Amino acid sequence: MNKVLLEMEDQKNSYEQKAKESLQKVLEEKMSAEQQLQSTQRSLALAEQKCEEWKSQYEALKEDWRTLGTQHRELESQLHVLQSKLQGADSRDLQMNQALRLLENERQELQTKTERLQRDRDLCSSDTQHLQDQLKRSEEEKLALVTKVQQLQSLLQNQSLQLQEQEKLLTKKGQQIYFHKF
Repeated sequence: MNKVLLEMEDQKNSYEQKAKESLQKVLEEKMSAEQQLQSTQRSLALAEQKCEEWKSQYEALKEDWRTLGTQHRELESQLHVLQSKLQGADSRDLQMNQALRLLENERQELQTKTERLQRDRDLCSSDTQHLQDQLKRSEEEKLALVTKVQQLQSLLQNQSLQLQEQEKLLTKKGQQIYFHKF
């Protein structure tokens, strides 16, 4: 009888050791999954922050582009006004010719400004396209990270359920061995 009890005690100890090892492994996997989840959530938060920064920069560039467009139209309008003045000034005397030269200089400055604004506008247009592409990539990264977070949460939930099932099995086996002992 003692021999049977010793064998049962050995079996109980063996089951308990295996259960503890399994439980330890599941706990380690759970901790690893939680760490991955936290890391992914941090990455997602950073990606969302970056996305918002790109959106803000994109909106600022869009506003600058609109302002440059308005300035360009105003300068073109001023240029047309100056050109009209120049056409009427051809018939005037020397004093008017001096004024004409001044207006011509002003027109050239405006033309230079117009060209510079056109280059700036083209550059802003290129920057805007670049920002739109980066914004799209950021949105795609954000979507991928959200999907990964959901997968990790699902994995974590499944591991928690497995852990609960193993704890129940361990409790049942412990009770069975206890009742068989007596």
